[in-house]
Amino acid sequence: MNVVIDQNSGYCFGVEFAIQMAEDELLDGDVLYCLGDIVHNDMEVERLTKKGLVIIDRNELATLKNSRVLIRAHGEPPETYRTAMQNNLELIDASCPVVLKLQNRVKHAFDKVELQSGQIVIYGKKGHAEVLGLTGQTNQKAIVVMEEKDLELIDFTKPITLFSQTTKSTKGFYHLKQLIQERIQLANGCLEAIDFKANDSICRQVSNREPHLIQFSAIHDVIVFVSGKKSSNGKALYNVCKEHNARSYFVENKAELDISWFGSCNSVGICGATSTPMWLMQLEQFDVRLAPIPGD
Repeated sequence: MNVVIDQNSGYCFGVEFAIQMAEDELLDGDVLYCLGDIVHNDMEVERLTKKGLVIIDRNELATLKNSRVLIRAHGEPPETYRTAMQNNLELIDASCPVVLKLQNRVKHAFDKVELQSGQIVIYGKKGHAEVLGLTGQTNQKAIVVMEEKDLELIDFTKPITLFSQTTKSTKGFYHLKQLIQERIQLANGCLEAIDFKANDSICRQVSNREPHLIQFSAIHDVIVFVSGKKSSNGKALYNVCKEHNARSYFVENKAELDISWFGSCNSVGICGATSTPMWLMQLEQFDVRLAPIPGD
């Protein structure tokens, strides 16, 4: 059986940078706190907590004093930085540069639409760490939408500026854009009646994986997609695989593998999310009698 690990899968730049920064900071032996799971992968979080990383939530952050706190790649809202100043916290800021740029764009757009009684709309998962950072740039006034039913939150008679969480599906973003345009047309009689700006702010390291996974899924009999269950990006990319290969299976770790998946199978492709460490996709993790040919 031919088993191939997709070398384009695994950490994106932002997550890899945050993980490396955490490991470097842990070398000095002092306590290092992290605000939320450093990555949406329980196996990787467990590995780093064994090295000394302490995961805390926002309530614990408010009571923490004179300590070091890592800001993960998802970024944080302004209030986190204010809390750090008040509590004398040293922030180790590993915010992804792509996310920081988007936060700045959202802030500038919000300042502009406020003068027009307009709305900032963010295509993303409500409560997601990155989305919390983005809505924080708007004093929590941004409207977060994920599904068509969420569009009821928008006033289609007022200006709308749309952004996307960086890890969402490109297909989903443009579908949402079309739905908003249709609602504007319905509410006003013509699309041009409302100032509508749609900003495709999806990270290209993420969006470029979709066409690649379409090809990768098509050339293998079975796809094993490895990802943490909390990863929005993992769910989106797995759905890409499943859409183009019905024999695609989502697993968080080797305990979830089922030997029956591999019957009448000549080729297995292993891939993962931008939050999936490469070590978790390595063949030694998959002890289900998968036998790669030499050199793979």
